[in-house]
Amino acid sequence: MTRVIFKAFWVAIASAAGSVLLAMMVLPFFDATIGELGLLMCIVCPLVIAWPASGYMFWQNDRLRATHNELSRAHAQLAAAHLRLAEKARHDDMTGMLNRESFLGVLERSRRKTDSGALLIIDADHFKSVNDRFGHLAGDEALLQIVGALRGGVRSGDVLGRIGGEEFGAFLVGANEKEAFRVAERIRQKVEMIRFRVDDERILPLTVSIGGTICEPGATVSELMRSADRRLYEAKNRGRNLVIFGNDKKDTQAA
Repeated sequence: MTRVIFKAFWVAIASAAGSVLLAMMVLPFFDATIGELGLLMCIVCPLVIAWPASGYMFWQNDRLRATHNELSRAHAQLAAAHLRLAEKARHDDMTGMLNRESFLGVLERSRRKTDSGALLIIDADHFKSVNDRFGHLAGDEALLQIVGALRGGVRSGDVLGRIGGEEFGAFLVGANEKEAFRVAERIRQKVEMIRFRVDDERILPLTVSIGGTICEPGATVSELMRSADRRLYEAKNRGRNLVIFGNDKKDTQAA
């Protein structure tokens, strides 16, 4: 407020000086003089009028600026909150991975750009029995350890998502069949090496079955998912803790 009064004061002084100067310039054309009373009026009127008027104008301007700044901050906070919510909506709460819809969306967008890459579907073996025997807290902890193995097994730039309760998808960007099989086998081995303790003495083995397929040119996301899913069920039927990789024409297997 002090700054507003100070600015208004100088505006009033400038107005008074301008009024006196103008009177001194104009009155000689009419053969008149300013006189003491005229000089007083030239000084007092601008002070009486310009000071409060300019003070009010500066005060309003400061209020508008403050309101604008508050609105700008609120808009920035709202935009940041919207981004956080949008990002949260794309991820699974427990694992932090992309959820099913977001993972399939990434896969779809990648298919539009290139036909290269591979899709893995990874499923935790006998996971329902972990929840049934030891409770959901133990099941959640086991799932998080499996997620850690998945993250350690893929390459930088590959995309992971949780596409079911204990089922995960991995899109191996630009991978050929040999690279994709090597990544899948590394994931399987990392999960198999987990030493998950359900109590102080008991260690519960954890394994995954993996079905994979190469992204064939022109194949849709649904076709790729079905192809990888068929390999996954084949791995399950062959005893689990396996990688089955291929397409509808050829398969490769490693135990």
